[in-house]
Amino acid sequence: MLIPHDTRIALDTVVDLVNTAPEGGPGDGLADIEALHGFAERHHISGVGVLTEKDLYAVRDVRARFAEIFAAPDAPTAAGLVNRLVAAAGTTPQLTNHDGYDWHVHYFAPDASLSDHLAADCGMALAFFVVAGEQERLRRCEAPDCRHAFVDLSRNRSRRYCSSRTCGNRLHVAAYRARRREAAR
Repeated sequence: MLIPHDTRIALDTVVDLVNTAPEGGPGDGLADIEALHGFAERHHISGVGVLTEKDLYAVRDVRARFAEIFAAPDAPTAAGLVNRLVAAAGTTPQLTNHDGYDWHVHYFAPDASLSDHLAADCGMALAFFVVAGEQERLRRCEAPDCRHAFVDLSRNRSRRYCSSRTCGNRLHVAAYRARRREAAR
């Protein structure tokens, strides 16, 4: 699956956003305005300006709606969720070239709030997966103690864990040790 650069950045952003939720790990990764500002900086989101409590609550709401999309049981459900999210953001598609990147589409208005920016840009990135019939690539880690979101970009759609280095390896080692214990009996 060919994914344009700006779509890949939006996918990385939405996955990171969903994984800031308390159910995705220890504590809320967007606990306060400082954490929200740090999130925007890490993802190089321009035009953020001064963030307030209102922005924090709005981004948390968008985060929850993205989590629903990752949990959607089928494409029609995901499509409806994406449509409502993107429509509420008041998308304003426009061509832009900046920061050394060639022409690409921004789906948010230049003066959009951070939550509308995320809803529009990241929502459209997820929409492309639904349109391509690849909604099942929007997944949650299968490790019992981890529910992080990820986008399965493997060729054969076989990725099961958010990270093969951590969750995948940990479960494989545990299974190996269990087999060894069983064989030793």
